[in-house]
Amino acid sequence: MQDQENQPSQNPEVVEQADVQATPAEAPAMSDLEAQLSATEAKLAEMHDAFMRAKAEGENIRRRAQEDVAKAHKFAVESFAEAMVPVKDSLEMALKVENPTLESLKEGVEMTLKQLNSAFERNRLIEVMPAAGEKLDPNKHQAVAMVPAEQEANTVVAVLQKGYMIADRLLRPAIVTAAQPK
Repeated sequence: MQDQENQPSQNPEVVEQADVQATPAEAPAMSDLEAQLSATEAKLAEMHDAFMRAKAEGENIRRRAQEDVAKAHKFAVESFAEAMVPVKDSLEMALKVENPTLESLKEGVEMTLKQLNSAFERNRLIEVMPAAGEKLDPNKHQAVAMVPAEQEANTVVAVLQKGYMIADRLLRPAIVTAAQPK
């Protein structure tokens, strides 16, 4: 009995259907399906090719952007350095003068300072020089002492050292004394 249960049933209808080949009427339908399959495979290959090209282009753009950023970091100081070279030249020329007079030294220092200020302006290096009585700004000023003064509390009394900003970023705060609250 177990042998009969484990064997597949031999239904004559099932055997006949398996042995039957496609009839001539079904043959065009099969060729239509094969044509659709070929067309779909061709479309898939085309889409895969387009995807691979787009992926490669994206990687090329990313690589070029990384190279551009690396170059920007490497040469960021180039324009500032170009502006500073004439200042250095002027200082070296001043030291080469055999018998400088006080007047010629002062004139040379003033010209060199003008060159330096011009270099700072071209490279957006801005002085932070608060006026006496100006409100103390902790983003731009560093108060090192509170002194009694006739002016309003927490205002600048005196500037001990100028500060500097590069564009909108603080490079060095102005060192100031501030008015003490009464």
